[in-house]
Amino acid sequence: MAVPNIIETTQYLTFKLGDEIFALDVAKVREILDLTTITKVPQTPDFMRGVINLRGSVVPVIDMRLKFGMTMTEKTVNTCIIVVEVSMDNDTTVLGALADSVQEVFELEPDEIEPAPRIGTRLRTDFIKGMGKHDKQFIMILDIDKVFSIDEMIALQDQSNGNGVTEG
Repeated sequence: MAVPNIIETTQYLTFKLGDEIFALDVAKVREILDLTTITKVPQTPDFMRGVINLRGSVVPVIDMRLKFGMTMTEKTVNTCIIVVEVSMDNDTTVLGALADSVQEVFELEPDEIEPAPRIGTRLRTDFIKGMGKHDKQFIMILDIDKVFSIDEMIALQDQSNGNGVTEG
């Protein structure tokens, strides 16, 4: 059974968090950066590791492992920042998603994607577009626009606009 809102073949960028493989629509990915210096911003959620300077723009960096309840991302030779565009309420925010490693880009047909599993009513899974399979491994296809709540997105936008930094 295919996912109803996925109607065309799409290219996905896969990346690892721990032993799990996740995927993003490549249309949402701006670029992939080697891990660089991340400046910590006080009084932000744990999953927000800080900000980076990307060609003169302040870009918030999210530790996807922490966001998904895993342990903090460790710095390795493969650790990278996936720069993505997140849309919410007709506004686009650029942010960096910290990942253990980037795998590959490949295409999935709509009939190769199963709906996200239902895990009861208390757990949010609306940010999982579906489950794909590639090389005999399950891949969680993320809807990056739904990974963050509206409150989290407002906080991230404030960080990238410099509004979240208070002087004392």
